[in-house]
Amino acid sequence: MSLMLWLVLGFVALVVIIFFSYFNRFATLGNRVDNSLSQIDVQLKRRADLIPNLIETVKGFTKHETAAIKAVTDARKALVSAGNIEGKVKANDKLESALKSVFAIAENYPNLKANENFLQLQTELATTEDKISYARQYYNDSILAYNTLCTTFPGTLFGRQKREYLQIAASEKKNVEVKF
Repeated sequence: MSLMLWLVLGFVALVVIIFFSYFNRFATLGNRVDNSLSQIDVQLKRRADLIPNLIETVKGFTKHETAAIKAVTDARKALVSAGNIEGKVKANDKLESALKSVFAIAENYPNLKANENFLQLQTELATTEDKISYARQYYNDSILAYNTLCTTFPGTLFGRQKREYLQIAASEKKNVEVKF
């Protein structure tokens, strides 16, 4: 009788340990997903903070290119004021498009292309783009780990909902045309 009691207690202890282990793993992975999403926000904010300096540098050389500068300024405002991740992704796409036009303008102004401030800001923006790309990848990797735990046994017993991956806009999937 005593042996049977110890076996039952051992089994109950094992179930409790597994339960707490999975509960803590869900909490850890959930926090990792939230952290990775906030890292994307940090990099988007960094880029948004660099843009006014870039615009001021470009303005000094291109007094009559106001439409492109206004487009970047408006896109930056939309990015900063976006409340959710979908809004930030859409605003980010518009900002990337507007920045391309500013860099295209720079091609017409050799003095601007050679300006040290412009070159430094362009390098900072390129570095930030790399960090945004890495943060997006890390976010999706975190979502993968979380969703795997949600859909495998015994994680399915916890009833957690899968989270959504960051999606790439259809316009970003198109081949880039390079013309010389």
